[in-house]
Amino acid sequence: QVQLVESGGGLVQAGGSLRLSCAASGRTFRSTYAMDWFRQAPGKEREFVASISWRSTTYYADSVKGRFTISRDNAKNTVYLQMNSLTPEDTAVYYCAAGIVAGIGLPREYWGQGTQVTVFS
Repeated sequence: QVQLVESGGGLVQAGGSLRLSCAASGRTFRSTYAMDWFRQAPGKEREFVASISWRSTTYYADSVKGRFTISRDNAKNTVYLQMNSLTPEDTAVYYCAAGIVAGIGLPREYWGQGTQVTVFS
């Protein structure tokens, strides 16, 4: 099994920053797994945000390019999402996910429980 636990969400004013973390564990987790961030806003479908390979090749949704940065610490089995210049449109539940290959919006087998990010103007 694989467990993914997100943290770091919260309430932030527009223009501010937040850093999300996702710690991975479990008997079947592999440090070579790609790690992703997705988000789901109220009334909307879940959407891809960013992905990182185990070698730290990164992919981003156009809506977050230049504002968000995904990174990982393989020794800690942890992935991060640094979010800058936040806008109310970034308000969503953010989910961590893991899979075999990094890429844009790929199907994922493993998901975290999500962490709420709320941006107010």
